[in-house]
Amino acid sequence: MSKHRKMLSEWDAPYIQSLVKLIETQSKVTLSNWCISYCDAHILPIYEKYCSEDARPQNALCAAREWLDGKIKLPQAKAVILDCHAAARELEDNPTAQACARAIGQCASTIHSASHCLGLAYYGALAVAYDKLGPGAPWAELEAFAAEECGRMEAALRAAAVTNEPNPAKLTWQC
Repeated sequence: MSKHRKMLSEWDAPYIQSLVKLIETQSKVTLSNWCISYCDAHILPIYEKYCSEDARPQNALCAAREWLDGKIKLPQAKAVILDCHAAARELEDNPTAQACARAIGQCASTIHSASHCLGLAYYGALAVAYDKLGPGAPWAELEAFAAEECGRMEAALRAAAVTNEPNPAKLTWQC
């Protein structure tokens, strides 16, 4: 078992609550597109740096996009996304790649349940911090860096957000 934390876990952290407030105003489609785009631009390249031969996370993002475009059915997309989650379970010895795979799997799963989008912050921000500072960095430094990354995530969602979204996602947080 890895001694590194697998995710950020402070629901009450200001950077999480600020992001949650914005998430609650958006539709599942907007949240899915935001997560997928953010992962594609910022999380997938980190994963590929550590696991260049494993296409499962990239495939999960592609499947989620194909579902959003109406090209495949949800069961097809879910099967590919579950492969990404399997990749994460196989990476106990690589906390950075594991956090990336978890973030990507959760973000791709947003097509099924909008609340999964928060996985971008919980896993993705930590993945970026691990990549920049190293998994052995002091937790306070990792969390501070991850908080900054959550701010960039929120800015990206704000840029993609629909003003006065008429159909915000119905979210149930189990955090």
